[in-house]
Parts: sequence; C-alpha cells; structure tokens
Amino acid sequence: METIIYKICGGERDREMLELSGKILRDGGLVAIPTETVYGLGASALSVSAAEKIYAAKGRPSDNPLIVHVAEPCDAELFAYTTPLYYRLAERFMPGPLTVIMPKRDVIPEAVTGGLDTVAIRCPFHSVARDIIRCAGVPVAAPSANRSGSPSPTSAAHVIADMLGRIDMIVDGGDSEIGVESTVISIADGIITILRPGAVTEEMLSEVCDRVVIDKAVTDPESVGAKPASPGMKYKHYAPAAEVILVEADSVDDFVRYVNSNASDGDGVFASMAEMNDFNVRVLITGEVGSAAELNHSLFSLLREADDLKLRRVYIRKPPAWGEHLALFNRLIRAAAGKIEKA
Repeated sequence: METIIYKICGGERDREMLELSGKILRDGGLVAIPTETVYGLGASALSVSAAEKIYAAKGRPSDNPLIVHVAEPCDAELFAYTTPLYYRLAERFMPGPLTVIMPKRDVIPEAVTGGLDTVAIRCPFHSVARDIIRCAGVPVAAPSANRSGSPSPTSAAHVIADMLGRIDMIVDGGDSEIGVESTVISIADGIITILRPGAVTEEMLSEVCDRVVIDKAVTDPESVGAKPASPGMKYKHYAPAAEVILVEADSVDDFVRYVNSNASDGDGVFASMAEMNDFNVRVLITGEVGSAAELNHSLFSLLREADDLKLRRVYIRKPPAWGEHLALFNRLIRAAAGKIEKA
C-alpha cells in the first residue's frame, strides 16, 4: 500500500488534503491523525471492516477497545447514553485530553468497543484532528498510531517508522504537545473511576465530582484482566525493544549509585541535564529535574531513542504514583512489565 504523507503548512492546500483525509475515513480507510496527546490511527467508528483494519495494521488484539473521537463534546449524544455528569466534565475539560466511557448506542459496532456494551468518547483539542473529523462526517475510532505494545508516537516520524505502507495517509501536524495518552474515566452512579491516568488528574476531576477513585489496574498491572475496560490496561504496553529497568530509589544519589553499580556497556539511563555527568552509561536527557510534564512530553520519544541507539537496557527512576506523576508511573510500570528494582 502507498501511504500519502502530508505536512500541515497553514496554506491553501491544507483544506484540500484535509478533505482527502476525511474522504479516506468515510470510505473505510486508515489515516494517522495528530492530536495533543499522541498521534492516533483513525478509521470510521461506524464500520466493522474499518475497525478490523486498525487491529490488523497495529497487530492489536481485537478485545482491546478503541476510543471514538468526535468534533464537538455534544456529539457524544449520538453515540453514547450521556449523563449530566458527562456534560459537567465536558464543560470543564473538553475539547481536551479526557476520554469518558459510557453505555454505547447501537450505531457503534462491538468491533470498535472490544465486545463491550460501553464506548469511550473523546473530543480532542488539536485543531487539525477536529478538522479531519468534521471533514470525515463520521466519528473516528483512533488508538495510538503505533505497532501494538511499542511506545506511542508523538511525531509524524514515529508514525512513518511504524505504519508506512500499512495505512492510507499520515497527516503531519507537528509534535504532540502533551506526549501521553488521554485520561480515561468511567462514570456510573455519580462516581468517576480513573482507568488510565493522563494530563487530567484526580485532583482536577475532584473539582467536578467529589467521588473520584482510581482503578487498581492503574498502579498494579497484575490485576489487569484478560478483557480490558479501557485502552492501555493490558499488562505490558508502551515498551521498546530495550529492557526497561524501573528503579525505586529514595534519592537521586541512591539512583546514581544503583545504575553505576549495575549498568554496563550498551545500557542507558533517563536523567535530567543537571544529572547527566553523574552516570557512567549513555544518558538520555529528560528535561528539568523532577518535572513530570517534561518527562511525560518526552517519554515515548526517549523510549524510541533507546531503540535507535540499540541499547540493551534503559534505567529509569520510578516516579511517585500520585498527582501529576501518576500518568508517568502508569506508563513506565507497563513498559517495565510490572518489574521494579529497589536501590
């Protein structure tokens, strides 16, 4: 398959190419779409055959639900049974990096929802993503545009590396601003349950609803069942070819000592610019010391860089499992297949 690659340039040709991407989606094809979280692999959410193409292109199990993207928050009413709580959340967080799981309407096939009777709905903030959805005229099912299990793509170059020749079109809208997937929640009986953490945190959700809980699977991969309720709940996920060594250390000094005692040639470590001279192995720069936002933004790029460098192992200090660090912890514990070493 020949893959069309188009870079958004702000010129007159953008509209023509956005219309083409919409036609491809309407006709059952696959288009990689930029969003503020990561790049998505889009297909019509109304088509069983289009959903099957997503699973085939990604090598993704068909019991893993797909997120349905809409151009406006109110469009969710067409595809899910919404509630007043959904609209309170939409007013506060949409368009944006929040996905809400609700009972689905019959128009959404079970091939999109992994056989579940619920559907995950998101309205992205990225203007190109919303323009493509509008041009398509259909809701767009879109998991991350990478091979299943590997680090999610935060640039068109990442998508090209994984999907060239496997999909119809890649729309290059620049690097993803946030860098980790959306927060996924379910809402039932006035309770918000976080199934996958992201940029919308527990504390932020608590401003809208006083009953917010975190699913056990967010921090404990061994509790993940065979039939996930949300994307990203599979046991091992986001992993590069390099082995990820997640290290629990009370201090930076303890982490440095552990890495320098255990790492060898061909290994690497995630560290800030200020720490880069402390290690005796290859350092992949994460940003400022302790900055969850910077590491979230660069995480998947750094995991891919580890493979580009053909590193055997990469050492990463385990972040806290709360607040703005929770999304990072969730992605890393899955990239490390649940294994944590103690310094």
